[in-house]
Amino acid sequence: MSAGPEPIWVPGPGDVAAANVSRFARWLTQNGRARLTGDYLELWRWSTEHLEEFWSAVWDYFGVRSATPSERVLSGSVMPDVQWFTGAQVSYVEHLFRGRDPARVALIDARESARPGAGPVSRQLTWGTLREQVGGLAATLRELGVGPGDRVAGYVPNAAEAVIAFLATASLGAIWSGCGQDYSPAAAAERLGQLAPVVLIAADGYRYGGREFDRRGSVTELAALLPSLRATIVFPRLGLPWDTGAGILAWPGSGGSAELAPVAVPFSHPLWVLFSSGTTGRPKGIVHSTGGVLLEHLKATSLSLDLGEQDTFFWYTSPSWMVWNLLVSGLLAGARIVCYDGSPSYPSWDTLWALAAEHRVTLLGTSPAHLRGCAQARVEPARDHDLSALRSLGSSGSALPGDAYFWAADHVGRRVRVNSTSGGTDVVSAFAGGSPMVPVWPGELSAPGLGVALDAWDARGRPVRGAVGELVVTKPMPSMPVAFWNDPAGARYREAYFGTYPGVWRHGDWITITDRGSVVVHGRSDATLNRHGVRMGSSDIYHVVEQLDEIAEALVVGVERPEGEYWMPLFVVLNPGHELDDALTGTIRRAIRDGASPRHVPDEIIAVPAIPHTRTGKKLEIPVKRILQGGDPRQVMDAGAVDNPDALRWFAAYQTRTSVP
Repeated sequence: MSAGPEPIWVPGPGDVAAANVSRFARWLTQNGRARLTGDYLELWRWSTEHLEEFWSAVWDYFGVRSATPSERVLSGSVMPDVQWFTGAQVSYVEHLFRGRDPARVALIDARESARPGAGPVSRQLTWGTLREQVGGLAATLRELGVGPGDRVAGYVPNAAEAVIAFLATASLGAIWSGCGQDYSPAAAAERLGQLAPVVLIAADGYRYGGREFDRRGSVTELAALLPSLRATIVFPRLGLPWDTGAGILAWPGSGGSAELAPVAVPFSHPLWVLFSSGTTGRPKGIVHSTGGVLLEHLKATSLSLDLGEQDTFFWYTSPSWMVWNLLVSGLLAGARIVCYDGSPSYPSWDTLWALAAEHRVTLLGTSPAHLRGCAQARVEPARDHDLSALRSLGSSGSALPGDAYFWAADHVGRRVRVNSTSGGTDVVSAFAGGSPMVPVWPGELSAPGLGVALDAWDARGRPVRGAVGELVVTKPMPSMPVAFWNDPAGARYREAYFGTYPGVWRHGDWITITDRGSVVVHGRSDATLNRHGVRMGSSDIYHVVEQLDEIAEALVVGVERPEGEYWMPLFVVLNPGHELDDALTGTIRRAIRDGASPRHVPDEIIAVPAIPHTRTGKKLEIPVKRILQGGDPRQVMDAGAVDNPDALRWFAAYQTRTSVP
């Protein structure tokens, strides 16, 4: 057995004993549910080999309440034709508020200051205030006739009001769906319009990067694109005047007497609809169940992220991304959450670290791109800020390269556990990540999540270890979608996840499961580089190239040419003051050859002004590949779903200019 790399963080006996997941394991043993020795992978194996016992234990451990008894934990045997906790009726909102001290802080709302160059400003909401405001908005929605099954749409920044709007919607048994105000009205309508929402909740605008974005006109335009609306409820973020009336209602004032009375719904009743990025067609509405999210997020926030009432949970995100939904569910664990509406690099790359210090954040979540930006800006978080409360640094959105682990250890603190995760909108959770019971190895996700029957399979459906395979989940998870919206027969849902391996979830990522049980993510399998029959992940190249001081970002694609040839270009965005000359090209090639392999060296290196992403930060590898194969950009990708449409248009112009392929 290979010894493998040295861990960069190892839990001490005190860390393990104090972890929430250790308490859960001890509870299982003490109550005769399982015989466990205290090893995480042993607990994980039990949780997947005894799936019904595990989720029943999660239900009992967290004291989940049902208005009616469930008939059985899991019905059906072949995915996706399974049902969880049939007969149960639950309320996400009831569990979120149950037993909370009304005087304790629940939510910290931070945003960019109106003063140029100043740091963020914030306000705090106690549990009592949060409950009061949720009850007040729920009463307004009820007066508009909103009830179980109705859809409420949000066109909102990451603000306290967005959380209040979701909770008020869910308390009525209605279905929430939202997106950030950086989406154009047409792009927002492309998503939200599919749901025929009855109420739209929106802000007057937001601040980002030192600029003020007045979105009142966009809200009006979006409302006109949603003919199903009964009303639009608006709240101030910039303090701009609204002309209320004609379907425009002001946000309910505080101090009302409306009591929050959450409605229990069947376990499989939709809680929210999240949308895919729309990189390969019209965005898909992914429907998650109330009970599935409740159980999965109780497990994820408490047992995986190790959150409790003593914690402050801050993950930089937007309402357009599933991480926002997970952030809100930090409230299920009793943690304080921080919602930040603004740029992570304004007025400087210190912004998130300053917020973490100010609010005594214990778990800070960010992204590989943000950590890379901090490293290139020579930020010194531990030196310049009091991060003594910080226990864990989360990362999501793409694979975290090994050098970022070392940067965090050197500049954030070696006692801070790096928790890189991989999951997605599809299950609104993680398949693999970290655990306070398990060491952290640079470039690796420490372990699969509890209850996740994770495996890596080859093309024939055989498990592989120590080699690249398809990420599959061989047994159901409660938070797998109950449906796609407007897919009554389930054909699109089945094809999306079960078309390759019938009865087994194929996620579309290349991973390696090591002999330690850790996971290495190599990138999307539908954007795989396949050179001379050897499959490679794009992230293996990014890990090397993007740590060069001259490179701000990179994108690599593999283009199959009609004559059977294969062209693998690497596109790079240069940092200011650098140019792509022969010397830098040689440096990049040598770095890839030494840091990845000779096979990873691209056929050509090309400087570009910008790399296009989805609005949640994912590189658009597949659309770029299709454009370079001659695809029409208007059909390849909805421009409204791109953070910088001009970046995508550059590739179309390049393809035309060079006659690629």
